[in-house]
Amino acid sequence: MINPSVEQLTQGYKINRYKLAMATAKCARMVTDEYVAQREKAEKMIERKETDKSLASLIKGEVRDRKAVETAVQRLYKGEFVILDDELNK
Repeated sequence: MINPSVEQLTQGYKINRYKLAMATAKCARMVTDEYVAQREKAEKMIERKETDKSLASLIKGEVRDRKAVETAVQRLYKGEFVILDDELNK
């Protein structure tokens, strides 16, 4: 189970579980895209012999070592990503 809980993620907001799931999925997709971009950049650097570091050391540990959903939930909890709701903006 991923921490924090649903209640902790929605604390102070009137967001249902569906909106939370959709926001988490979108955020996880962004994390995956970030990983892919970092990996491609690292592979090109290694191919051109611009570095002698390993592929793993050139990719941020946050996106390399954890699952995308786990990283997304943590970013939502920390406020790095915000769930926008039309009703909240009124």
